[in-house]
Amino acid sequence: MKARKRFRAMLEDPGCIIAPGVYDALSALAAEKAGIEAVVMGGYGVSASRLAKPDVGLLTMSEMAEQLKMICDAVSIPVIGDGDTGYGNSVNVERTVQEYEHAGAAAILIEDQGFPKRCGHMAGKTVIPAEEHLQKLKAAVAARKDPDFVIIARCDARAPLGLDEAIRRGHLYLEAGVDMLFIEAPQRIDELRTIAHEFRNAKLVANMIEGGETPEVDARTLAEMGFKLVFWPCTAPYVVLKNLIRVFEVLKRDGTTAQVREMMFSFSEFNKLVNLERYVTSTS
Repeated sequence: MKARKRFRAMLEDPGCIIAPGVYDALSALAAEKAGIEAVVMGGYGVSASRLAKPDVGLLTMSEMAEQLKMICDAVSIPVIGDGDTGYGNSVNVERTVQEYEHAGAAAILIEDQGFPKRCGHMAGKTVIPAEEHLQKLKAAVAARKDPDFVIIARCDARAPLGLDEAIRRGHLYLEAGVDMLFIEAPQRIDELRTIAHEFRNAKLVANMIEGGETPEVDARTLAEMGFKLVFWPCTAPYVVLKNLIRVFEVLKRDGTTAQVREMMFSFSEFNKLVNLERYVTSTS
């Protein structure tokens, strides 16, 4: 997989990789057209788009893998798949890794939350015992077929158990042989710096949610701290929903979209973006 090899190479390049969240093929295409070099398919956006419900563990592995495949098929840039908790025990983790790899993902992240899991910036999270998650991560590493497939260990212990326990778990999880470490939802900038210093020899993930628990920090500053990858997982659904509501309100009021046309692509512009010409040419 060229995307996997490219993502592996990107991890060795200087700077911090910006990976916005996408939830379907079209949002992934939008990221690629904007020049984004990697994206993450997060449960938050998929739950919102498929169910119009919050990220509280309602989606199944098969639903996520199906969505992931459609996204990977639509773009050539690396796609990181949110594997949530692995959807069960170590045996379930093995299958999740294999399904995500088969779908075309460049990477998967697996978290240590208890069930029902929820967005990492929501209140009320629980985590499983660290040793249990260590075994799940070892199963994930053993299950991958392509050595370029990146496995990310995510730790959600900061909120329920404190930063010290999250750091302890982070060191333990790295022993499983994972490629990257993601300590979710630090609550202050100094906590981000502490994580970066504590794991200065590891490849680290940060997560920026507009209005979330972690203070917003730009990618350049995160790179200077020592982070390698930063997610903006909720930007797309927040933008799309707010602007759709606005356009639909205008349409209801005016009976036309003329007053908000600057927010829209035209028929021809949209067809060009989704490469209609290729299909018209191939069938003519």
